[in-house]
Amino acid sequence: MVLIKTQRDTLLAPLQSVSGIVERRHTLPILSNVLLEKQGDQLTLLATDIEIQITTTAGGAGGEGNGAVTVGARKLQDILRSLPDGSEVSLVLDDKRLQVRAGKSRFSLQTLPAADFPRMTLADGDAREFAISQRAFRQLLGKTQYAMAAQDVRYYLNGLLLQVEGKELRAVATDGHRLAFASVGIDADLPRQEMILPRKTVLELNRLLVDTDDALNITLSPNQVRFAFGSVVLVSKLIDGKFPDYERVIPPSLRNHVTIGRQTLMQAMNRAAILTNEKFRGVRVVLGENTLKLIAANAEQEEAQEEVEVAYAGEAIDVGFNVGYLLDVLNNLHSDEVQWSFNDANSSALVTVPGNERFKYVVMPMRI
Repeated sequence: MVLIKTQRDTLLAPLQSVSGIVERRHTLPILSNVLLEKQGDQLTLLATDIEIQITTTAGGAGGEGNGAVTVGARKLQDILRSLPDGSEVSLVLDDKRLQVRAGKSRFSLQTLPAADFPRMTLADGDAREFAISQRAFRQLLGKTQYAMAAQDVRYYLNGLLLQVEGKELRAVATDGHRLAFASVGIDADLPRQEMILPRKTVLELNRLLVDTDDALNITLSPNQVRFAFGSVVLVSKLIDGKFPDYERVIPPSLRNHVTIGRQTLMQAMNRAAILTNEKFRGVRVVLGENTLKLIAANAEQEEAQEEVEVAYAGEAIDVGFNVGYLLDVLNNLHSDEVQWSFNDANSSALVTVPGNERFKYVVMPMRI
């Protein structure tokens, strides 16, 4: 039976939307598959790794009758990608195999029963919903996600805190060495609620969302969150844990402030970083009257020194930082200038954007 007959891109685009979460090798073979369900000319694709589930729909699926099948997601995607643009593709169900036909190409793929495909049950009950533009939410993630831990034993750090309160949505990420905070206003008035999104969910949302004013609908439940945008629905479990009290980490007041062009500082740091120690990546920041020096050295006793003119008349400061942590924040902001605030060489520094109270980045000093 020819289950689906359509243009290559009609099938490839939704498949790319869902296949990002699919692991190539999984202890459960069916989790390497994507579920294809056809009703009339509507095609629904669903992928899951048990923690996250992504569903998307597409129209224009010709073919005979209705049906459902699961097939290797990455293999099907690789086949479709390799076909010429504008190809007409037929998916033919033949016993326990799915044939992909296009022109004179033929591929025969193994299938597993659609009935065996695991689905995440959507939480009922105490759910709160609000909407935000895709652009605003993507920018919120962009300003914070780089500060997430990657494989920390403190599992709650391997994710991003989303906190909704009143008319504000906040995002916070930390790996214990630095912390990024950003917030945005929302058209809702909600009681305070916190959730920790898994790292994989954050990265997948950042990949799928686009910089438009189109709506992103967010539904919060006690143990899962649902994001609906365009033709995509992403449901994710939450990390069960207590996120650190970020308000205690952000210093309330600092004595010494310097405002500097973001690009100027970033370029100087990139040059200094070339000669940092590969493991520790330490750079000394020396602030004096109207000058900011960046000094880096490595185990071969090579040294880099950069000097930038700044308007500064505060205390002399000589403090070390991991240059990677500083470049992360500079790369992910889009302002012309940043403000850098210090107390002394032993306390955290704060990076902010002049005139913007909705972003803060705290970075711990390091001994060099």
